[in-house]
Amino acid sequence: MLTHAAEDYLKSIYKLQEKGGKVSTGILAEHLEVKPASATGMIKKLKTMKLVRYERYRGVTLTAAGKAIALEIIRHHRLLELYLFKALGIPWDGVHEEAEKLEHVISEDVEARMDEFLGYPTADPHGAPIPDKNGVVTQTASIPMTDLQNGQSCVVAEVSDNDSALLRHLGSFNLYPGTAFRVIEVAPFEGPFTIDIAGQQVVIGREVAKHVFVDQVQDPDNV
Repeated sequence: MLTHAAEDYLKSIYKLQEKGGKVSTGILAEHLEVKPASATGMIKKLKTMKLVRYERYRGVTLTAAGKAIALEIIRHHRLLELYLFKALGIPWDGVHEEAEKLEHVISEDVEARMDEFLGYPTADPHGAPIPDKNGVVTQTASIPMTDLQNGQSCVVAEVSDNDSALLRHLGSFNLYPGTAFRVIEVAPFEGPFTIDIAGQQVVIGREVAKHVFVDQVQDPDNV
């Protein structure tokens, strides 16, 4: 049996590894808000359990067994978020924290029942893909909102879910997954984005835009 902390490490390594290959202990420690020495100690324990590969100064990656556990925890988390949102009416900015508490303790039977109740969903309330029961994750072609140019239209695919204040801010503009919008202007020198959402003009700061991912991007000539 793994501790909840060990499962959190595996989940975090998976997410960081998806962004850039091997993960340094420093980046992992910063992500988990622990001291580098604590991260190194846990990594060494996970290595003895054959859940990670680790070489000093070369970073850490998950083994197949470690990846399977990470994906199972992520599946629990995202199913829980959707269940809390749809069945219990918890706002989308509150489900992440609650799911963090429950993801380690639900049984496989509860997981299967939630999945069936929700109609076998493929994404959580924030648009993140839910791994299926075999650990398969649907790959998306979304890009950061910060890559958009003047005049392009698109649809929100996913938003970062670990900052409740950010989610409330985006929700105030109805900027949810599935929302379509058009870029009116991208201000120069790393300035904000002015966008049109169903006829309403909204200004989105660049730091906020970094946490919004979009797809179905169309250039003005193709709209």
